[in-house]
Parts: sequence; C-alpha cells; structure tokens
Amino acid sequence: MKLFVNGRKDVFKILQQKISPTDKTIWFHCASLGEFEQGVPIMKAMKKLKPDNKIVVSFFSPSGFEIKKNTPLVDAVVFLPMDTQLNAKKFITAIHPSLAIFVKYEFWPNYLFELQRKNIPILLVSGVFRENQIFFKPYGGFMRKTLATFEHFFVQDENSEALLHSIGFKNVSVSGDTRFDRVSQQIEIDNSLKFADAFKGNSICIVCGSTWPEDEALLIEYINSAPENVKFIIAPHKIESDKIAYFKEKIVKKTILHSQKDEVNTAEYSVLIIDYIGLLSKLYSYADIAYVGGAAGKTGLHNILEPATFGVPIVIGKNYDEFPEAIRLQDLAGLFSVKNASECNEILNKLVKDTNFRNKTGMIAGHFVNKNTGATQKIVNYIDTFSK
Repeated sequence: MKLFVNGRKDVFKILQQKISPTDKTIWFHCASLGEFEQGVPIMKAMKKLKPDNKIVVSFFSPSGFEIKKNTPLVDAVVFLPMDTQLNAKKFITAIHPSLAIFVKYEFWPNYLFELQRKNIPILLVSGVFRENQIFFKPYGGFMRKTLATFEHFFVQDENSEALLHSIGFKNVSVSGDTRFDRVSQQIEIDNSLKFADAFKGNSICIVCGSTWPEDEALLIEYINSAPENVKFIIAPHKIESDKIAYFKEKIVKKTILHSQKDEVNTAEYSVLIIDYIGLLSKLYSYADIAYVGGAAGKTGLHNILEPATFGVPIVIGKNYDEFPEAIRLQDLAGLFSVKNASECNEILNKLVKDTNFRNKTGMIAGHFVNKNTGATQKIVNYIDTFSK
C-alpha cells in the first residue's frame, strides 16, 4: 500500500523529465507484470513501425511497476494516477498520445472518456471477457459506455467475441493472446545459466515457478520423497526471506538458496530455491517438468506459456477457470490440474517414471505455443492500416 500511494506522487515529475510537449507518444496501460509481458511484443513492433514515437507504460500494480520501472524497452514507466476527471485530463495532456493501448483488461472510465473527448484511438489487446462481468448485467449501462470508447477489441477467444456481440459491439477480432508471441521469442535467445547447469547435471529437473505457500503445501510431500535422480528448482512468486526460511525448514533434502550458490558445490544439493527476481523464464529451459503456481490458492494462475514454449509438461493447482489457455492445454493433455498433495504426488510420479508419457505431454505443450502465435502481427497490421 505504501508503494501504491507513494509511487503515484512522482508520476507527473517523471513524465515532465521524459516526455516533452513536442514528442510523439504511444501509451500502453498494464494492470501488472503479466499484462506488461503481453504488451511487450506489441511495444517492440511499435518501435519498428513508429520509431519516432516514444512509448509510455503505466501500471496500476506496484509489483509490475517496481520490476519494470527501469526497463530500457520503453521511454517512461509510471503508475497510473487514480481515476478522477482531473487526473485523467492532467495525465493525458502530459503524455498526449496518438494511440492508447489497454492490455487484457482494466477499464477506467475517466481516462477512457478523456481519450475519447480528445479523439485519441483506443485499442484493447489480448482481451478476455466473462459473462459475470458488469458489462453484461442489466445494471451495467454505465460501464458499457466505457466499452464504446474503444476503436477496436482484439480478444483471445470466441467466447469473448460472442459476449461483446451480445451487447452490440461488432468492432471485435479474435486475434489470440500476444503472450504466445512473447514466450515463443524466449526460445530464440541464450537461456543458459552456469549455476543451473552445475546444479542440474544429468538429473530430472522439476522447476516450480511463481509458487505461493498454497502451492508449496501441495509440493512438499513429493519433494521430500522424490527419487534421488530428481532435483527441484523453486522460484517463489514473492522473495520474502522469512517465508522462504519457513519453507526451507520443511524440506528434508539438501537445499541451497540462489544467494548462497557461490559458496558451495550446488551439484551436491537436491533443491535450489531462487531468492532473486528475473530468472524464471530462463530457468524453465532447464525443466523436464514444470509446476506453475498461483492456482492452488486464489491469487491467480501464473504464466503457463513460459514453460510450455520449452516443450515441458505442466502441473498446476485447481483454481484456473478464468485462464482459457490453461483450460485449452488441459483439454489437449499437455497440462494437469491437481486438487491436493495426493494428486500432485501421483502425476509427478508418473511424469518422472514414464519417460514416453513425459515426452509426449511436453511435445503437446510445445506445439500448443507454436500453433497459437501470430496475435501481435494481426494487431500491428490493424494499427498500420488505420494510422496511415
């Protein structure tokens, strides 16, 4: 909450330093880090398509802002000031964008109405709509007016398209999810990490990414009873030393923290806990099996596409109904959802012991990513057409 409040105090100071009145700009708004990652392929494309434009990114969430505030990809990163008429006018005047791109969701009425008033086109990209949202309720008239400010909706699936059609919006394209394009680029770069090479050796490696305590409660029994040829790399979603220490105490196998890796021979350890931000996307390249956190509790499933692009089978918790990519990959049998520790043990045992099963399900995950790329190009083609 302190970051949420204090971070917004410097917004206009940052913009004054980085954006001049004569600059051409494109504005991306992202709720948090996940939405930023969805926006990255389009940001990169815009730098090529409109090299004379500066890119401004706003975040609602402190977690996204803190991690990406110094990214060299864009020209300015700020918190979005609270949604008031005064803030909206001041903010949009400060960045004077020629185009506003909202990623996935977040519909702030005052900002949207101010953009509309200034005739600035607004796009929604990688959008997902659900029947229980206020737009589709009898009392949702005001929020439906916010949707009317959008030039075009690029949505992830046919269900979202049908819902928008049901309330009269026809300016909709099913483009898919730009995260597929983002993660597919990951496989093309050098993902090697010397410490991970040394730790893994010839073992089967299970990478547990973005875990919360609820996920760790599911995993601990299997971690402690796994065969000797199985190693674990665990990257908690939050780097909090007390919680990491509490989890480490429950592990009976030899466990080392990333921050201690230079002091020991990591090959002698069975569990490596990553107490550092920014390595997970590369660490998934070392996975034979991936567990992706967030769905064991109510915090929200994290990015399953990051491990999928490396062609590894994926295990998640039970709460994933709002994540269409997880539902689709489970239907294809490249992802497995578990409700409790017993189910977690069962599927991990099967994936570890049955090499053919592991390879087949991993191949399904890899093909899933490959077949669903292309959303970015569809969006960029549209922008290129209407901006000429």
